[in-house]
Amino acid sequence: MELRRKLEILADAAKYDASCASSGTEKRDSREGGIGSTEGMGICHAYAPDGRCISLLKVLLTNACIYDCAYCINRATSNVPRARFTVRELVDLTLDFYRRNYIEGLFLSSGIIRSPDYTMERLVDVARILREEHGFRGYIHLKTIPDASPELLAEAGRHADRLSINIELPQEGALKALAPEKDLSEIRRAMGRMRLRIEEAKEARKAERRAPAPRFAPAGQSTQMIIGADASDDRAVLGTTANLYGSYGLKRVYFSAYSPIPDASRLLPPQPPPLVREHRLYQADWLLRFYGFSLDEIMAGGEGGMLDLGIDPKLAWALRHRGDFPVDVNRAPRERLLRVPGLGEKTVDRLLAARRHRSIRSEDLARLRLPLGKLLPFLVTEDHRPRVTDRLDLRALVAPRTGFAKPVQMQLL
Repeated sequence: MELRRKLEILADAAKYDASCASSGTEKRDSREGGIGSTEGMGICHAYAPDGRCISLLKVLLTNACIYDCAYCINRATSNVPRARFTVRELVDLTLDFYRRNYIEGLFLSSGIIRSPDYTMERLVDVARILREEHGFRGYIHLKTIPDASPELLAEAGRHADRLSINIELPQEGALKALAPEKDLSEIRRAMGRMRLRIEEAKEARKAERRAPAPRFAPAGQSTQMIIGADASDDRAVLGTTANLYGSYGLKRVYFSAYSPIPDASRLLPPQPPPLVREHRLYQADWLLRFYGFSLDEIMAGGEGGMLDLGIDPKLAWALRHRGDFPVDVNRAPRERLLRVPGLGEKTVDRLLAARRHRSIRSEDLARLRLPLGKLLPFLVTEDHRPRVTDRLDLRALVAPRTGFAKPVQMQLL
């Protein structure tokens, strides 16, 4: 099969993997020797925390797989065209795309061929050759295989900026039913080993004097959950998410709405979940990580364990806690301002800095291009005090009009 056709098949097969981000790694560029950079601009595939767009070649080593996960388009029994790169082909493609200024890094995953160790060896070889033989300093994200040997996973971390292992589904029972070859306990053990190595490398870098400390996945580890392929409600999804952050120090948990596949198993739902469900889960995830919300606070008003699809979870919380509002933008502490619908972390920090010099007025919020219709019913400014917080129709006043229906609960597997 010609290289172009392989690329068409394997780049398309990689689109189902949402766990593709380049945030968190250290800055490097070719001025320090070698080629490649983690700082460049180009085709948009991922964003760094400061807003830089980093282009990545996102591709599979192969879409052939010995596993038969019911939800996966590349499962062993799937009737799809198959392709496989050699290690050298992937190395050459990455370098060629970089030299053409198409990419700044590589996101590499794979189906399982022969065995987990055999597949992981090839993934590691791609990263090792890029780093050691070609001096490639661009971003590398490797999707790892939990059943592979700890030695291979350790070598992967020495060459990759970020590692990830997909937990696949929120609950163990669903994983056993839909992906019987996969073992949740082994996935968690592999995550735990990664966390230890990442933390050891960080401590060594802090303590280094003359000799540089060995690197190990400086951008940390991430994972992905498929949403809507099983009966897990949003409370279960977010509960697993919170546990992963707390137990394994993950940088990100990605959510991927289940997409129906040809010749699907009867265990799978006939229709995908609404994409807005994925969006609401990301918003709730943000509240857990950065805004000081607990799982119970987010889900307290959720009907049947599901988030409200019509409004974002912070607004839903505010409508349930009207007695906490309005909040005075000129006097409230940061943690209270972060709970005001329409205010994000960066905006709150800007407001805190500005109010040291003068009182904040409504026109100042307008200059920041904030959603005043959503914001002002919950906020006191120098020239504004809302009088509608107790109105029965407040939701209609502040919420965008949508056609989203309530999510339908699936029967348990």
